[in-house]
Amino acid sequence: MIYVLKGRGATTVWYDDGRKSSFEWGAGALFAIPLNAWHQHFNASGSEPVRYIGMTSAPIAINLFGDPEFIYNCDYKFANRYAGEADYFSGDGKLTGMVWETNFVADVPSYTLLAYPERGAGGRNIKFTLAKNQMGAHVSEFPIGTYKKGHRHGPGAHVIILNGDGYSLMWKDDEPLQRFDWQPGTLIIPPNRTFHQHFNVGASPARYLALRFSGNEESKATVRNVASSRSVKLGGDQIEYEDQDPLIHRTFVEEAARHGVVVSMDEFVAAPTR
Repeated sequence: MIYVLKGRGATTVWYDDGRKSSFEWGAGALFAIPLNAWHQHFNASGSEPVRYIGMTSAPIAINLFGDPEFIYNCDYKFANRYAGEADYFSGDGKLTGMVWETNFVADVPSYTLLAYPERGAGGRNIKFTLAKNQMGAHVSEFPIGTYKKGHRHGPGAHVIILNGDGYSLMWKDDEPLQRFDWQPGTLIIPPNRTFHQHFNVGASPARYLALRFSGNEESKATVRNVASSRSVKLGGDQIEYEDQDPLIHRTFVEEAARHGVVVSMDEFVAAPTR
């Protein structure tokens, strides 16, 4: 899975002796290469470099098979995912619940999101499954003066801050809170089974893109990783506002005031904001 941070260009994809599919992209584009396909990237600018972040399932495959010859020299063609279609990266997508199944997203920072109250505080979200691969992605946005519910999940989620200024708290059971400030361009990777919580103290809505191995969960359920949105009191991995450490809210109120931001959490958190 590839997210373009800077620049513009094009990519060509093909299997051995097969038809080639080409498409153009710019900053903010998100796409995935079909499994085991050849591909080549081209920089279309004569004056600036291209920068992108790529995330793959290679570490999992290497650990699973333990055979470099098989990993790097297997020529199997996954024709059920890609068969050289000319419009492979420009065809229509399909929306199921919160999940958009597609092969190319042109502009993630401006992509229209859907209401996602499960994570709290007026947040919005969309989940992507691309090229029928096992990698998943989602975009989340939450309003000025708000913060999301704390939750945890498995390892490997790469969170790229697209817009906004704020901070995240991370902690494990019975361990102190750790704080990490962020701004556009920051990359956050919560460790395995570590609670984390995101706070917006900037002057605009905060939006991020998360890339991760999903096992194609997005295509199997309307809500990805249901346990991460279920209360810890019910055996899940999400901490509801009423169950969080009161220090978390007090600290946010102080930080918002320091940044001149009005807190908009009164309808979500019972504690007073002033």
